[in-house]
Amino acid sequence: MRDPVLFAIPFFLLLLILEWTAARKLESIVTDEARPSSGAYFTRDSVASISMGLVSIATTAAWKTLALLGYAAIYAYLAPWHLPVSGWYTWVIAIVGVDLLYYAYHRTAHRVRLIWATHQAHHSSQYFNFATALRQKWNNSGEILMWIPLPLLGVPPWLVFFAFSVNLIYQFWVHTERIDKLPRFFEFVFNTPSHHRVHHGMDQVYLDKNYGGIFILWDRLFGTFQAELFRPHYGLTKQVDTFNIWKLQTHEYLAIARDWRSATRLRDRLGYVFGPPGWAPRGQVATTGPVAVVTSQ
Repeated sequence: MRDPVLFAIPFFLLLLILEWTAARKLESIVTDEARPSSGAYFTRDSVASISMGLVSIATTAAWKTLALLGYAAIYAYLAPWHLPVSGWYTWVIAIVGVDLLYYAYHRTAHRVRLIWATHQAHHSSQYFNFATALRQKWNNSGEILMWIPLPLLGVPPWLVFFAFSVNLIYQFWVHTERIDKLPRFFEFVFNTPSHHRVHHGMDQVYLDKNYGGIFILWDRLFGTFQAELFRPHYGLTKQVDTFNIWKLQTHEYLAIARDWRSATRLRDRLGYVFGPPGWAPRGQVATTGPVAVVTSQ
């Protein structure tokens, strides 16, 4: 199994270097002294992002190896039919199916704190550039479970992995402030830098919007679409002041554990784990999740 992402890495790095160079050249142009200039890079932040991406290559491979065993069993013994790889529709089902299931997983990851604990690492940068695209999670268990319907429908396991790699490669280029809005048809159908800037925004109007991977149509269909109104403020609503990649990956799990220990009722403990980020019993203050943030430039 040759993961297309591995072949795309040199192109990722080339685009990252080009964007970083452009950002250095334009450093003197600052529109807001209180914020990084558009598309800016901060070395420690970028090193953290790239480091998390390098570790994720190994962790993702491990998760895929584990998933392959389960997918192969489902495909061989439970699938009512096996879709032919030679059929164009099999590839369409795989790519569109992965993207739809990615939307479902992604939306869940923002609304269930236990899953958010894994996903929040990707949102932890206050910068938005190609390095941020490499700031990947190390726990892919949620996505692995979300893909189960595809081998059950007869999609070959290797094609499921291939489709997700295509999805991941596509999402790299939408992590930039250097590309403005694209033609209206493209913006209507596909995820774009403009749409994904919204998704990474911590502004109240942008929270929990634009979950699509390749297609933004899912957000339009299911009511989670938000157009870009102004340049977002990036990062978590409660920023994590560290560039330690281990802490960036694990701090939310530790916060959940602290909240679990502090609760006296089972329902509150379950709320801290499975409720949305920021959930807290009435009258108490959450240790994570949405807070009041700016909503204008």
